[in-house]
Amino acid sequence: MSTTLSGALIGAILAVVALQFGFWGFVLVVVFGAVGALVAALVTGRIDRGALTDVLTGRRSSR
Repeated sequence: MSTTLSGALIGAILAVVALQFGFWGFVLVVVFGAVGALVAALVTGRIDRGALTDVLTGRRSSR
């Protein structure tokens, strides 16, 4: 599946959610989707957990 098709599909799903559940339902779906993507990236190793912890605690910058 191409990136363009994936983006269009995600946009269509979010539009249906916004129409069905209103603004706060839309926000909730986006937040849970972002949390799910973050967890998946941590589990697969695409994001280094130690570096993320250092950045969030202020020990090191993201640069």
